[in-house]
Amino acid sequence: MIAIIDYDAGNIRSVEKALLSLGEEVILTRDPKTLLEAERVILPGVGAFGDAMGRLEEYGLVEIIRRIVDKGTPFLGICLGLQLLFESSEESPGVAGIGILKGKILRIPEGTGEDNMPLKIPHIGWNSLDFTKKGRLFENMPREPYVYFVHSYYLKAEEDIVTARTSYGVSIDASVEKRNVFACQFHPEKSSETGLQILKNFVGIGR
Repeated sequence: MIAIIDYDAGNIRSVEKALLSLGEEVILTRDPKTLLEAERVILPGVGAFGDAMGRLEEYGLVEIIRRIVDKGTPFLGICLGLQLLFESSEESPGVAGIGILKGKILRIPEGTGEDNMPLKIPHIGWNSLDFTKKGRLFENMPREPYVYFVHSYYLKAEEDIVTARTSYGVSIDASVEKRNVFACQFHPEKSSETGLQILKNFVGIGR
């Protein structure tokens, strides 16, 4: 069973629908016992870093997430779910993140793209991924797959955990992997067949 953490932070149903299309058993839950017993756990998220951390704290989920990770359960953060796994974000100064991974969450700077046109923030749309090393989420992928992004803040992580990058006026660490923890800034559930393959790869880890 795959558990999707339900903490009122958006895009949960689209993740559920994508997994169901792969034939997986899925539950939306914030129940600690159910989360700790799940075969895999996904932390999705859309919205502000500080608000999301507040809800995770309110529901007692921060320590549960740490326990899930410590016991070796495959864990996937998506979009804001990626950012929450780090220590802090420029979006919400003074708010501590879960702190499982090390890196900085920074605001995408104002500027122009390669075509000298002003960059729109938030960054919304399809961008290609550049793989920095072999990541288990990206088995059976084309060389530079396109995936769908919606975000105003981006990750600059420790080099050794980065598996893919993209560019939007600045180099963005788009996916990371550390032992049983995986995270992506983009939305695999909205990234067509490429995204479904990424979710399929996550589901297959350890099976």
